[in-house]
Amino acid sequence: MLKGGRPVIGLGEQAQAALLSLLDRVPRLNIHSHTLEMHVDRDHRLDLVVDITAGGQDWTLVCEITSNGQPRHVRAALHEMDEYRQHNTSQWVSVLIAPYLSPQARKLCVDDDVSYVDLHGNARLIFGNTFIEREAAGSPAAEAREMKSLFKPKASQVLRVMLQDPARPWRVTDISEAAGVSIGHVSNVRNALLAREWASVVDGGLAISEPDQLLDAWAEDYEPPMGKRLRFYTPLHGSALQQAIGKVVGARAKGGTVVLASFSAAQWIAPFGRHSTQFFYCDNDGLERLVAELGLERTAKGENVAITVLKDDGLFRDTIMPAEGIRCTGAVQTYLDLSASGERGKEAAEHLRQEKLSW
Repeated sequence: MLKGGRPVIGLGEQAQAALLSLLDRVPRLNIHSHTLEMHVDRDHRLDLVVDITAGGQDWTLVCEITSNGQPRHVRAALHEMDEYRQHNTSQWVSVLIAPYLSPQARKLCVDDDVSYVDLHGNARLIFGNTFIEREAAGSPAAEAREMKSLFKPKASQVLRVMLQDPARPWRVTDISEAAGVSIGHVSNVRNALLAREWASVVDGGLAISEPDQLLDAWAEDYEPPMGKRLRFYTPLHGSALQQAIGKVVGARAKGGTVVLASFSAAQWIAPFGRHSTQFFYCDNDGLERLVAELGLERTAKGENVAITVLKDDGLFRDTIMPAEGIRCTGAVQTYLDLSASGERGKEAAEHLRQEKLSW
C-alpha cells in the first residue's frame, strides 16, 4: 500500500508473522520472499509485500497495515487501496492487516473485495483457487475494555440523550449540558461513535447514524446500573398497591427520587404481559418513602418488590412520564434492563423495541 507515514513500531513485524504463519498452513503454497516497507519512491512505500506461488500461479500479496481496525479507519484504508489497485496487475492481491477487525470492519473488506488478516486470528484470503477463512472467538481484551468504557455510567448518559432522537444533530456543548457530563467526556464518546461509524457529522453537529447497531452492542455488553439491590415483600395488591405506587413515583417535592423500572416501566411504555414483581430505581430518600408507603418488609425469598438504590443519579436524567403521576425509565434503559432479565425479559424487550425503538 502506498503511504507516506510509518506503521506503529512492532506492528509491521507482528503483521508479517501473522500472515506468513497463515500461509505456511496452505498445502502446495511456496513463499518466495517477504519485504516490510518496500519503498516505491522518496515519499511512498508498500507496508508489506509477500511473493508466493500457489496452484502453479505466482501471486504478490500487497498489504496495508493499520494500527486501528475500527470501521472508520478501515474505510479510509480501503479508499487508499482503491487508488493503487487501479494500477496493479491481476496477480496482485490486496490484503488489509490490523490488530483487530470487528465484524463490521471485516464486512467492509469483503464488500470491497479486499482480503484481510488480524492479529486476533480472523482472516480471509482469496487468490486463484485458494480460499482461506478463519473466525476467532470473542475480541481482544483491549477491544473489550474500550467497548465497555463506551457504556459506563457517564458515557451512558450521553448515549441515552442522543438515542431519544437519533437523527437530531448535537453540538458537544449541548450534549454536555443535556447529559450532565463534562465536554471532555462527551468528546471521548463522540470519537468512539465516529470510529465505529455509529454516528456521523452532519450540518449542526453529531447525529446517531446507526442506532440499531449501537443498541445491539450496548445490550450485548450491558451491565445493570451500580447500586444496592434489595428485595422486599408488600402485603398490598391490586388498586391499593397502584395507589401507593402513585404516591411515591415521580413525586420529587417530598424529597427523594423513585422511578419504575424493568417490567414495571414496560407495563406503561409497551405492555407485554404482567409480572408479579414491581421494580424500582431510587435514591436513599426515595427508598425510605417506598418502605413507608408500600409497607415493605425485607425478605430473602418470595419478594414481590425489587429495588435498586442507585450509586449514581445520572440515570434519573432520562426518565419519562407515560401517564400523569407516573415516572419510569426511558425506552432505551427499559429495553436494556429487560434484555438482561432472562427469556421472558428478552421477549418483552423485543416487543418494546418494535413499539418504541423502531428508528
